[in-house]
Amino acid sequence: MRIVRALRLVTLYAGFIALASTPHSIVADGATSCESLSTLVLPNTTITSSQAVAAGGFMPPASPGRAGGPGGGGQAFAELPAFCRVAAILKPSSDSDIRVEVWLPAAGWNGKFEAVGNGGFAGSISYPAMAQALRRGYATSSTDTGHSGGGANFAMGHPEKLIDFGYRSVHEMTVAAKAIVGAFYASGPQQSYFNGCSTGGRQALQEAQRFPSDFNGIIAGAAPHIQPRLLSGVVWVGQAALKDPRSSIPRTKYPAIHKAVLASCDALDGLKDGLIDDPTRCHFDPKVLQCRGNDGSECLTAAQVETARKIMAPESRTGSEVFLGLERGGELGWGGLTGGPEPNGDGIGQFKYIVFENPNWDWRTFNAKTDVARAENAYGGLINANDPNLKPFAFHGGKLITYHGWADTTIPSHASIAYYERVLDTMGGVSKTQDWYRLFMVPGMGHCGGGEGPNSFDMLTALEQWVEKGRAPAQIAASHSTAGNVDRTRPLCPYPQVARYTGTGSIDDAANFVCRMP
Repeated sequence: MRIVRALRLVTLYAGFIALASTPHSIVADGATSCESLSTLVLPNTTITSSQAVAAGGFMPPASPGRAGGPGGGGQAFAELPAFCRVAAILKPSSDSDIRVEVWLPAAGWNGKFEAVGNGGFAGSISYPAMAQALRRGYATSSTDTGHSGGGANFAMGHPEKLIDFGYRSVHEMTVAAKAIVGAFYASGPQQSYFNGCSTGGRQALQEAQRFPSDFNGIIAGAAPHIQPRLLSGVVWVGQAALKDPRSSIPRTKYPAIHKAVLASCDALDGLKDGLIDDPTRCHFDPKVLQCRGNDGSECLTAAQVETARKIMAPESRTGSEVFLGLERGGELGWGGLTGGPEPNGDGIGQFKYIVFENPNWDWRTFNAKTDVARAENAYGGLINANDPNLKPFAFHGGKLITYHGWADTTIPSHASIAYYERVLDTMGGVSKTQDWYRLFMVPGMGHCGGGEGPNSFDMLTALEQWVEKGRAPAQIAASHSTAGNVDRTRPLCPYPQVARYTGTGSIDDAANFVCRMP
């Protein structure tokens, strides 16, 4: 017996030595090896590769039209820990070709899963967001949503691919990813989270509305929850600014407009700090900048004044809003909508490839009276995430955080407020929603980041505390940096609360602010 036991120990020890000397083999405690995941059988799923990646050894593949892949090549991934990288193709329909990746920490798994979202019309794996999740100890996944490349051309003549992009791909990815996590670690995730902004925010809301049991906690940033209408709006405002060259506002004039807006509204909150905490109180009229003589960089022509007014105000046709209007304070970012020579590319793509299915469609022919409805009818039912009935998600115990930059010039910030208020109306008011849903508006922040306000924050930790410990976020710390150095911190407050200065101490220190009703 002693000899047999000794031989077993020698064999086991030899196995560990072999494993340690093989850089391309990862085995999670009590489960299977990374490589053997390639034989895992899942519905509608083909695992195309399963390989161990050494610490610092990941290099993202090149994305279509973007050499070196997202995230600036491999430099952003140099500090990643070792992980098991699984790639798969999902085919829930005959025309589906959904590429997904699942990353599994080789050691130090926190027992949780975080799926991450996309931007624009997707078309690639979100490697930077996956890397961030992996560094935090999460098993993580991302999908290209069923096509390659960032435009809308994939959808023309492919209704199943449009369904995949609209909502199906993220759910199918989530189901497959959880199964892969369970196979690798011999147990599924204790908690599951979704984190996305822009298209990722819409994906997040789709999950809460259509698949309420997929995630315990969801973060939805700057969500285009009514995408056909929002993209119609960017075509409308682009057409208004660019169809007639006289109406176009040169980028060189944006700083003068922004300066005038701040001069008019910065101090409305009682503090002159270069930020407009609540732009809904700002009623700046660009008419004050109209040139009194010759045109110049510090003034606007009469035609440019009208363009600025259209950018800042909602536009309605046949009883429904075509363009929600941009809040005052984001003028430095107007170039994405009206910087020309054409309107926003996603908006044009919507009409070329989904609405009219005509690659030669001319944005100059856009008709707000008819084309917004056409966009809604073409694919609104597949793409919109506008259902305010979140009872199944709340009943499941899910927690939802949404956020939006007040200076967003891609998705009008009022879109998130409108959806939040619809949910309140449907679910019975603040008292019946604040335990599981909160909205945070971010002064001075652009689309999913950037801008002059505190734009760096950790929503995921706040969500973890809420889901896992029952601590609802009363405020979330945010910071702004210049040249890598933090120069301002502020609390983000649950809407409609705003951060107010206590009257003492530095205005750049969050400790001197409190959240309260305006």
